[in-house]
Amino acid sequence: MFSGIITDKGSVRSVEESGGSRFEFSTGFDANSIATGASICCSGVCLTVIDKGEGWFAANVSAETLVRTTLRDWGEGSAVNFEGALKMGDELGGHMVSGHVDGVATAVSVAEEGESRRIVFETPDGPDGPDGPDGLHRMIAAKGSVAVDGVSLTVNEVEDSRFGVNVIPHTLRTTTLGAIKPGDRVNLEIDILARYVARLLEGK
Repeated sequence: MFSGIITDKGSVRSVEESGGSRFEFSTGFDANSIATGASICCSGVCLTVIDKGEGWFAANVSAETLVRTTLRDWGEGSAVNFEGALKMGDELGGHMVSGHVDGVATAVSVAEEGESRRIVFETPDGPDGPDGPDGLHRMIAAKGSVAVDGVSLTVNEVEDSRFGVNVIPHTLRTTTLGAIKPGDRVNLEIDILARYVARLLEGK
């Protein structure tokens, strides 16, 4: 599990496709602190470390993950948010994030709001998407939490299949959200509690 508090902003070092996809990432994490087999949240996607070295680590990415996330768009130099897995006793500064992406959302507007930035996203499925007759947005609530590219954010408002967030200057500087522009695609994970409540109400 993760908290949605990004601890490093790195980039894709290389991508190899041979019987699967192997991604190597450049990172500021100390190689000694990364264990082979450890989980690292990479812009919202939980990946397992299979190799590492000074200033980098590698992970295999399945075809399913490529289909359901933005990783299929990544290439050498793509910016990536990193967070290591939580340990018992760690401070939970954001909210509980699983690293299992629910879908790919799209930024529809970006506007300065004082020192912060208001970004509006559209959920990937709309009202008739694969997650049910009302789409993913039915599980997003104003003042609730979402993870966008692995970043824990508070939802300001929800209107149909769109939701808005306010991103503070620190987050703009230290994560990939500072470079977001209309049309960009992001990995979206809804609050895991909202998903379970929805399933209970639906009797599924």
